[in-house]
Amino acid sequence: MNKFQRFLLAFAQLGIFSPGFFLMAADDTKEQEALENAEVELTLPEILLDSKGNNVSSDTLAGKYVGLYFSASWCGPCRAFTPSLIKFRNKHGAEFEVILVGADGSSRAQANYMRKYKMPWLAMQNQSPEAKEARQVTAVKQIPALVILGPDGKILSKDGKKEIVQLADKALEDWKGRAKN
Repeated sequence: MNKFQRFLLAFAQLGIFSPGFFLMAADDTKEQEALENAEVELTLPEILLDSKGNNVSSDTLAGKYVGLYFSASWCGPCRAFTPSLIKFRNKHGAEFEVILVGADGSSRAQANYMRKYKMPWLAMQNQSPEAKEARQVTAVKQIPALVILGPDGKILSKDGKKEIVQLADKALEDWKGRAKN
């Protein structure tokens, strides 16, 4: 094994044992902090992709709570959380859907990740302007992250992963309560 392969192996092992990976530098700008503190609404792209790469209209999400799942195939903590998210989504699929906002290096890697883990949800096109805007608007700094949007597109929670882990099935009820306020 050459030095580069050893480096990649060591980097991958870090992902398995760490709580997540940071996507942004520690020195966030004032503009980024303002986005974090503002009440924001996110407009989803008109076209999303299914796990086979087929185009699907975002209209299929009308009236649902949506979890924007910031994740990547190379992220160990992401791979560890994905089965729990699939279980939650499948149980609450009538009211809740997930959209993968991948941080993989290519569309092919993202598609392989979706197939390997049998992700039943849609995805934004990998590295698309819409995916980059979603990361910026939601101020996600670390993956895995799950940002919850209400049916109106407003951000209800930036801690969806933590809420699913801690509240289990009650997480959806919590988000519904926030949407009413």
